[in-house]
Amino acid sequence: MNDIAARLNTATEQLCQPGAPFEIETRQCGDTELRFYKNAPNTLRALLEPGRGFGAQEFLVYQDQRLSFDDFFARADALAYYLVSELNINKGDRIAIAMRNNPEWMIAYYAIVSIGAVVVPLNSWGSADELAYGLGDSMAKWVVCDQARYDTITAAPSELACQVILVGATGSAEYLSFDAIINAHLGAAMPEVDCESDDIAQIMYTSGTTGRPKGAVSSHGNICQAIFSFEFHGTCSAMANPEAIRKMFSTGFAPCTLLSVPLFHVSGCYAAFLLNLRAGRKTVMMYKWSAEDALALIEKERVTIFSAVPSMVVDLLRHPKFKTTDTTSLFSIGGGGTACPPSFKSTISENLGDAYVGTGYGMTETNAICASCTGDAYFYKPKSAGTLSPLVEWQTRSPEGGILAKGEVGEIWLKSACNITAYWNKPEATAENFAHGWMATGDIGYLDDENFVFLVDRAKDLIIRGGENIYPAEIEACLSQHAAIADSAIIAVPDERLGETPGAVIRIRDGATLSETEVKDYLADKLAAFKQPSHVWFVEEELPRNATGKVLKRDLVQRFVK
Repeated sequence: MNDIAARLNTATEQLCQPGAPFEIETRQCGDTELRFYKNAPNTLRALLEPGRGFGAQEFLVYQDQRLSFDDFFARADALAYYLVSELNINKGDRIAIAMRNNPEWMIAYYAIVSIGAVVVPLNSWGSADELAYGLGDSMAKWVVCDQARYDTITAAPSELACQVILVGATGSAEYLSFDAIINAHLGAAMPEVDCESDDIAQIMYTSGTTGRPKGAVSSHGNICQAIFSFEFHGTCSAMANPEAIRKMFSTGFAPCTLLSVPLFHVSGCYAAFLLNLRAGRKTVMMYKWSAEDALALIEKERVTIFSAVPSMVVDLLRHPKFKTTDTTSLFSIGGGGTACPPSFKSTISENLGDAYVGTGYGMTETNAICASCTGDAYFYKPKSAGTLSPLVEWQTRSPEGGILAKGEVGEIWLKSACNITAYWNKPEATAENFAHGWMATGDIGYLDDENFVFLVDRAKDLIIRGGENIYPAEIEACLSQHAAIADSAIIAVPDERLGETPGAVIRIRDGATLSETEVKDYLADKLAAFKQPSHVWFVEEELPRNATGKVLKRDLVQRFVK
């Protein structure tokens, strides 16, 4: 076993043994047994309560606003008080949040889950129809939204079935004012509400690339175990990378996270917001992504941690101003939400060679938990998504449902206390994807003999050319290493003889030129002949993506495949 793998194993054993902070225990849950962190709180309110102890310390920086932990909790308590005492919100009532990243999003989230209501974070990028669908499907009683989302929602042809609390506006007959509620009730105490681990805390809609999104139902226990899993990984990685951690502390910069991904997704909500609120770390939040703005914030606020989808990390490090910006505080770099291309590692090595780099694998349905790696583990196996969480059990299955041996490629099934409990209002989808504690991920991959996870592709992206399986991610990874290619996506093109063949949609870097012949010549000695794209299309604009950074391939198929 490699030294870094051995160090991770030793750290895991020490952290998870009886009496240790991350002690593991097994509990019977229905017809299966699951592993739990024994010391994890049972509810989100209890999980986040330690944040109150940081008082006047700075918690949130957003544009010209600066909130301390005291400021944040006072506002959340005021909103929670109003929801219970004036709006008669009961445990289990659904309250949606529909807005771009801002402090009110965080305040509303904490207040809602703390009173036993169910928070429904909606995709702020959604159309009127998509937002109306989420509100209707979840049967939300209220929605907390900003002006742009309010305008979008009320523009929908169907009548709005829930009531509105509007951020940044005075009250009217059509809505309540968020700001007025807070100002009128500052100083109120958070109401006491009985809440249990199995109670529903959240319905988070999947960022689907096809069809309607599904509401992923998470209990308080699911999310608490997930947050503890993040904390376990951070502690385990620190123990396995002592030199890197010593270097970080020697800089004298206090931990500070740049939050640039949407709060309505697990990566932004959990890995930045909830972890920082609980642990007393400062968060610098962006309204929307801009590499230039991000560099300015890193320099001004002395940001130490930046984690985003790989394309955003690459944008930051390749920006013309990166070399002239003071990024000496920036220590930890992470890429997640989608597979890290080879250019991710090479770009970091070229521009921030001594960074503490990490990546991971999880999804909305696993509350972001499955595998992760940071530091030496990342450089040991940079194509891996990391080692399994101690809570997670793994199976790789064949198309016929058989369980495959380690190292064999198949569909990934996971069993974990972090997995969601069901899809909201979709019993057929729940039955299809969940069985005896196991969940079908729809991802293709394998687990090696050192418990490192490797992802090959999405099952739905698989292209079958004359009986040969082609995984688009493999071709996209090759294309990402071409100096003239900024982005690419491989889609299926129908073929009368072969069934389907791969087609490449490519965005060329500014100032570069590239032809179809040059693309095919470039791939000729890198891929087998049957994997070569039969069609190549070039685009000038950014490829269409969802909120997690995944390319919307259905949009490309509709545009290019006739």
